[in-house]
Amino acid sequence: MSLQQTKEKTAAGAALLLEALQEEGVEIIFGYPGGAVLPLYDALYDCDIPHVLTRHEQGAIHAAEGYARVTGKPGVVIATSGPGATNIITGLTDAMMDSLPLVVFTGQVATTVIGTDAFQEADVIGLTMPVTKHNYQVRKVSDLPRIIKEAFHIASTGRPGPVVIDLPKNMVVESGLRTEKVEMSLPGYQPTYEPNRLQIAKLLHALRQAQKPVILAGAGVLHAKASKELTEFARMYQIPVVHTLLGLGGFPPEDPLFLGMGGMHGSYSANMALHECDLLINFGARFDDRLTGNLQHFAPNAVVAHIDIDPAEIGKNVPTEIPIVGTAKRALEMLLESEDVKRNHDVWLRLQKQRKEKYPFSYEDDETAIKPQAALKMLYEVTEGKAIITTDVGQHQMWAAQYYLLTEPDKWVTSGGLGTMGFGFPAAIGAQFAKQDELVVAVVGDAGFQMTLQELSVVKEHNLPIKVLIINNEALGMVRQWQESFYNKRYSHSILQCQPDFVALAEAYGIKGIRIENPKTAKEELRQAIAYEGPIVIDCRVIQSEKVMPMVAPGKGVHEMEGVGE
Repeated sequence: MSLQQTKEKTAAGAALLLEALQEEGVEIIFGYPGGAVLPLYDALYDCDIPHVLTRHEQGAIHAAEGYARVTGKPGVVIATSGPGATNIITGLTDAMMDSLPLVVFTGQVATTVIGTDAFQEADVIGLTMPVTKHNYQVRKVSDLPRIIKEAFHIASTGRPGPVVIDLPKNMVVESGLRTEKVEMSLPGYQPTYEPNRLQIAKLLHALRQAQKPVILAGAGVLHAKASKELTEFARMYQIPVVHTLLGLGGFPPEDPLFLGMGGMHGSYSANMALHECDLLINFGARFDDRLTGNLQHFAPNAVVAHIDIDPAEIGKNVPTEIPIVGTAKRALEMLLESEDVKRNHDVWLRLQKQRKEKYPFSYEDDETAIKPQAALKMLYEVTEGKAIITTDVGQHQMWAAQYYLLTEPDKWVTSGGLGTMGFGFPAAIGAQFAKQDELVVAVVGDAGFQMTLQELSVVKEHNLPIKVLIINNEALGMVRQWQESFYNKRYSHSILQCQPDFVALAEAYGIKGIRIENPKTAKEELRQAIAYEGPIVIDCRVIQSEKVMPMVAPGKGVHEMEGVGE
């Protein structure tokens, strides 16, 4: 073999890495450079894959989450060693809990000094092991293509999740062998996609016996692209549908079978259906505490069927009589094959209809100030429910879930399991890069927005037409609500005494800013703001004292709601 032939079959680790990303069809990278990843960034200079420089690593990983949520494809992130890596821990945990596929590259000191407390060294493998689906540290340059192929496969198959690849600096500088075909062998990782037909038969038998069945639809329906099949199944058997927070958008809200969101701030009809049902069919939800309330009172008379791609979730929180491991889509396809369609629960459906009509989400109008609920209802009306909505965490998140009716799947981007403040705005950036021709609205609180607002620079730099709607109550709204309800109105550090002028702040970044505070003109002002062609920050001043209702207090069952009808 000649020297020239040898050169053609080898390449620096950075080149092997970028070639592997191109092989995976990566469309965009979010990241922030630093010393340990400089050789990789030098290679990126000549790479065709677009790179978005965020202004903080947390902004990068939340943007990648937003991209992943609306596309289903893994979001890709690069962070440097030490603080660069530790700054993405929150995003990794968020993605892990909400089943979002990410492939995250972290810089690391050279292999020769690992373990010596070298400058900006951090134990990335140890730090990320509990909050990732899998992680790697590259120790041989030639392994890079295989590791990357495995990482994308693991991140996007089975139950999606984040995968970290820790890159010692010398692994992207030194040369390794190119291989024409990258072999991948993961004998210990074999997700089950095809449900057991005997278990499907058991579920159909239980459905024939049921008088009061309910479907609980979680994010697993959206990840499996099974919204169409879910709708067909619910209509075939005339079963009412309750959504989890992350499952919203998986079933048409205008359908009479739609009961809305269940759980702590769910609808009366949804929670009472969960409590009184005799058959609960869970597609892709993990029965978290915000949905179930006190487990001793959750669906006490129901036969529980749980369909989930992750067998670890089945029976973890709620005893399950009919466990079905597999994708929601395949399970629904198999259920739809049955020709025995028996509707024997008309009384149950009439009860749900009566409850929906009698106890909808409601609030009292105020002619002197804007109610936050009204702001979200107006947003739904002016966008006709067609926008991609990203949110931060807190009261505005719950009001958005209650009043913004999601008419299509994959247009709801929110932090569910971890409840990450600062998530909503950078997630909107990722969603907008992914869906460049769609309207993206970031619904954020005035507190959460201040955690990642530096990403306004990214919006300006790329002229992203994102609309940022700040539900500004000059408080940590949900904290203030709990202090009012459970801590004798002792508002300890939840009222924000010193706030920026958000309009001036937006303008400082070269972005249009407006303030909305008159309830009589608010809807038209919001309509004009949403119609604005470029990015805009909307400071919507709302009443501070409003509470999210109804509410299931801690320790209560979902049927023990406060504020029903308020």
